[in-house]
Formats: sequence, C-alpha cells, structure tokens
Amino acid sequence: MGNYQGYQKYKDSGVEWLGDIPEHWEVKRFKFLLSEPFKYGANEAAEIDDPNLPRYIRITDVKDDGNLRDDTFRSLPEEIAKDYILEESDILLARSGATVGKTFIYRKSWGKAAYAGYLIRARVSGQNNSDFIYKFLQSKLYWDWVKSIFIQATIQNISAEKYSNLFITIPPLNEQEKIAQFLDYKTKQIDELIKKKETLIEKLDEKRTALISHAVTKGLNSSVPMKDSGIEWLGNIPEHWDVRHVKRVADISYGVGGEIDRSLTEGINLLSLPNVTRDGNLLVDEYGFCELSDFEKVGLILQKGDLLFNWRNGSSSHLGKTAYFDLDGEWTNVSFLLRIRFNMSQFCSRYFQYMLNGLRITGFFMVSKAGVNNTFNLNELSNLKIICPVHSEQKQIAEYLDQKTTQIDIQKAKIKQAIELLKEYRTSLITNAVTGKIDVSQVDIP
Repeated sequence: MGNYQGYQKYKDSGVEWLGDIPEHWEVKRFKFLLSEPFKYGANEAAEIDDPNLPRYIRITDVKDDGNLRDDTFRSLPEEIAKDYILEESDILLARSGATVGKTFIYRKSWGKAAYAGYLIRARVSGQNNSDFIYKFLQSKLYWDWVKSIFIQATIQNISAEKYSNLFITIPPLNEQEKIAQFLDYKTKQIDELIKKKETLIEKLDEKRTALISHAVTKGLNSSVPMKDSGIEWLGNIPEHWDVRHVKRVADISYGVGGEIDRSLTEGINLLSLPNVTRDGNLLVDEYGFCELSDFEKVGLILQKGDLLFNWRNGSSSHLGKTAYFDLDGEWTNVSFLLRIRFNMSQFCSRYFQYMLNGLRITGFFMVSKAGVNNTFNLNELSNLKIICPVHSEQKQIAEYLDQKTTQIDIQKAKIKQAIELLKEYRTSLITNAVTGKIDVSQVDIP
C-alpha cells in the first residue's frame, strides 16, 4: 500500500476473516485484553446539563472524527455517575440501534464522565495499548465482523458476550504503541484534509443560499428602481414586482390521508416525506403505493409542474422543503406534503420552488409556528406573502438559478467524491496497519 512495505514472514492467523498475520504477532479474543470484564452503562434519562456534574456520554454525542459534540452535552448526578466513571483510554462500544458497532476512546481532557446504558465499556489492561485496540475497531475487518453478526441475528444488537469473543490481531506492546502513534499522525492529516473540503462545501452552500435569496427577492437586474415590499423580512423589492398571498396565485391541497399500506406492491405511485430531500430534490429509489378510485384521482393525481411542500415534520430543519414534480406516470402524495398547483401560463412554479426553499434555508419556517410544533399548515401557507415578478421574469430567474445551482452542485459532488476517497484511504490504511499487511513500526513520525 503506497510506499509502505510488508513484514518479511507471515503465518496463518487461524481466523479465516483475518487471514495471514506477521509471524511474531498473535490473535486474541477481546475479553483476554482487558483488565476487568466489559461493563454496561447507566440506564438513566439524559435530562441534566449542569457542567459541574460528570458528563453523561451517549453514542449520539460522538462525532465521526471521534470527538464529542458540545451541543448535546448532558450530565448525571454524582451519586448515579460514581459507578460508571471513565478512566483515561477506556473504550466505549455501541451495542444496539443504528449506531451499533460505533466506538469512542475517552480522554481525561473531556472532563469527568460516565456513560449510557446502550454503551459497553472496555478497559484494556496494561499489557496492551488501548489506542491500538481502538484503531483495530475502526478497521474494515472489524466492520465486516459487525455486519456478519447482523446476518446471524434477528435484531441489531451486539452484546458484551459477542464483543468478548471478537478476535483481534496483537503485535508486541512496543509495536502496538508505534502503530498507534503512526496512525494517530496519519489519520490526523487525513481528517484535516477532510475538514478543509467540508468547509469548502459549507462555503458553496452559503453561496448557493445567497444566490437564490438575492435572485428571488431582488431580481437579476441591479439597476431597476426598488420599492418597500411592506414585509419586514423581505425589505425592498423591484418596483414593478407585486406581493401576493400564495392562495391568490396557486391552488393548495393536502394529499392522501391515513397510514401507508406497506404491503401494497402496485397501484398509484405514492410520494412521502423521505422522497423529498432537504434541498428540494425528488428521490424515487424507493416509494410506496396506494389505491385511488377514478373520482379520487381527479383531485389527487399530480401534474408536471406541481410543487410538493413539506408542511409537517419531526425535524424543523426539513420543514418547508419543496420539490418540483416532473415524473411520468400516475403519482400522488401523502397528506404531510401539500400540493401547490399553478396556472402554468401565468406563473413559473420553478421560481416559487426556489423562493420557498430559500425561505426554508434561511430558517423562516423554523422560527414561525414551527418553533412550537414543527408545522406550517395549508392555512398558514395560503396566507404567506410572496413576491411575484411578471411571468417572463419568473422564468428567466428560474433558468438562471437552474444553471448556477447546477454548477455549484457539480462542484459539491466532486468535493464529496474526494472526501469519500480520503475516508476509504483512511480506513484502508488503518486496516492494513493493525493487521500487519504493512510494516509501519519503523516509519519516522515528525
């Protein structure tokens, strides 16, 4: 791999999925690397956020880079936390749910901390290096093992007993330390590169937001006279533009009510909340079906050019996301998506899609009634005041934004691809180092 060389001699590890390992390495079950048995965390509600009390670590607090989130801080009373206090380099393993298999290594710099019941604590003995073990738990082989446990089980759960029997490759202690130091150094470099690229994506998102916001509220001609819109959050708009309620320019209706029948495999194609991305794109890799009578079809079948507005969602950041419908075939939508239909000879729905998504991005819907119950219903949307340029100008703005946002999306896609390649390289480097496929013990670390 790269310029790194392998070891001179290898042997069969005796574990099929580990393959060959360096001749002087061993393979041991996880439980034999610990100074004391695995221990489950505290089954307590995360309701306190007192910084003077021990932090209560849950797996949802752990970021992808191994650090803890500041915005999810919770704490436990001392009398409860005392039986679950972490020590330097303790490893936490998620045992169930969507994050099962995820790991975290504790540092004293995080302050006094305990851990939650859905986590298992592993305290590595002094004969082994915690950082090396932690790195093994980030390898591809480890995640392949996690997936294999799922195949055998009916639920996503890895108990302490299962973790106990995980096979781990073990070099001599001094070599464990050198490998861990090398990987700390290299993964930090890779993580910094990833962070820079993620910052670029954030800047492109900011550029996209500013571009849309300016175009739909100020137009494309900066020299036209302006006037006060009469709406505080809008400010000045071009003098020849109108401000109207949504109900004056479009017909709005709810979709199909009731629970989705997941057993249906044919019928009318049914779009639901997951089919609309936060940026307002339609994703139809998976969708449901429903049955409609000919009479119901008249009011519920979507037409090309309709907009789908997410008026209710458990996450306020998704509230107001608006998709443009342009699919062939018979489609309808669930009731949590409002259908907005324009007279296409007078209005350009793509322009209004940009406007509504622009409002969502700026947090308009989040700070309205949504701040209380995450809804912006038909009545509220009907009475929302929006800007209406003339039809030809709506089309011109929509076409301009289509072109500019596509360019930004292409840039973002390239950056995301580069990030994925860096992540793959990171995982591959860890995997090859902790299993002895490459010898990094003699590599100089600045």
